[in-house]
This record gives sequence, C-alpha cells and structure tokens, in this order.
Amino acid sequence: MTQKHPDPKLVAVLGANGRMGAEAVKAINAAADMELVAALGRGDSLDRVAAAGAQYVVDLTVPESTEENVLFAVEHNMHAVVGTTGWDAHRLSALEALLAEHPETGVLIAPNFALGSVLASAFAAKASRYFESVEIIELHHPDKVDAPSGTAVRTAQLIAAERSAAKVPASPDATTSELAGARGCDVDGVRVHSVRLRGLVAHQEVLLGGPGEQFTLRHDSFDRASFMPGVLLGVRSVADHAGLIVGLDGYLDLGL
Repeated sequence: MTQKHPDPKLVAVLGANGRMGAEAVKAINAAADMELVAALGRGDSLDRVAAAGAQYVVDLTVPESTEENVLFAVEHNMHAVVGTTGWDAHRLSALEALLAEHPETGVLIAPNFALGSVLASAFAAKASRYFESVEIIELHHPDKVDAPSGTAVRTAQLIAAERSAAKVPASPDATTSELAGARGCDVDGVRVHSVRLRGLVAHQEVLLGGPGEQFTLRHDSFDRASFMPGVLLGVRSVADHAGLIVGLDGYLDLGL
C-alpha cells in the first residue's frame, strides 16, 4: 500500500466508470501525494464533490456534461483538469469569464494526456514551417464518439499557427473533384483524416512532405495507462497556473 503524503491533494474524478476515468481512479489511489475523495459516474450529483471537500476535479466525462462540471468546480474554487472534448470558442470564452471572478483558480483542458503525444504535436508544429506539405492521420478505436480527435484538432491548430507565423503558404493540392470526405476535414487549413478500427487505442501520424522527401512523426498509445502520467502532472501543476491553459504543453518546458 502506498504511503500517503501527510497533506495530500484531495481529488474528485468525474466519469469514474468510463475507461479513462477508471484508470484515473487507479492512478490517483496509487499516487502518494493525492487522495481520492469522490468518484462520480453518470447521473451522480456534483454536490458530492463539494461535500467531499475536493480541491481538484478531474473531468473525464462526455462533451454534453463537461462544461457544467467545470463551471461547478470553478464556482466552488476547485482546480480542474479536463480531458473531455467539446470545448468550442463559446464555451472557452464563458469559462474564461468565470475564471476572471476566481483569480486563484486554475483549469487545464488537455486534448491528450500522453506526454509522448504532446511532445510529438509540439515537434510537428515546429517542423511544419520547413516543409511544403503537411497532413494529419488520426487512428482510434471504433467506440470513440468524436471525429476528428481533439488531439488532431489541437495538432492542426498548432501547425497552422506555426506556418502562419513563418508565412508558409498552404499545402499544394490540385484536387478539383472528390467524393465527400475523401480529403478529410479542414482544420485551419490543415487536412485531417480519421480512422476508426477495432484493435486500436489512440494513434496519430503527422506527414510532412518536401521535394524528394517525407518526414513522419507518429505517436502510439497502446493502453490508457499511457495517459495517466499526464493526468497526474496536471493535478500537480494546475494550482500553479491560475486561469485557463489549453494543452498540456503549457505545463512543459519544451524549449521550442
């Protein structure tokens, strides 16, 4: 049994009955500096989180409920670490407005908690300014409800920002006719293709092309345990970053 810290971080997990949530429960229980005080499933009252005295909320639920969960946490001065997708510009704006009223509270929204994936996305963005073409392929299990993945969207946004800053023109593409979806979707000018296949967990390739060469950055998560070091890093760091941070790379000194 893990010897607990004398003053552990008090953590509640929302979505504890899901695959990611169940892994988070195990990881927090095993962490010496954390204590799991509440584990909520679908339909459980958020009042249980406040009653348990949670200081930190880990939200691994579904897009339909994540906003309500995080706003509740902020309103009760709890830091939140969020792995649920569905945070569009409107939702993020509402969250930032609420955080302005709670200046000591931090929220991390991370499309991916796998440290290797976060690093691969950051490296791909930096490399993309040196290549004429770039596209993304993300591959996940068929039970995933959203496409493209939040990680792919985040990666495309980072790439687009990097290429824009470097004044790199759009990737060349002579396509004039196509079946719907054949060229994937367009995220800020970057093409993203989604694969859903039994046997996969979470995988992503960024393909970078120039005259006579191709450079591919790929990350593979074979088990959801790969996300737990990032979840724990988020819980350990979120209180030191008041306000909203999107992307676990905001907590990493990448030196890029």
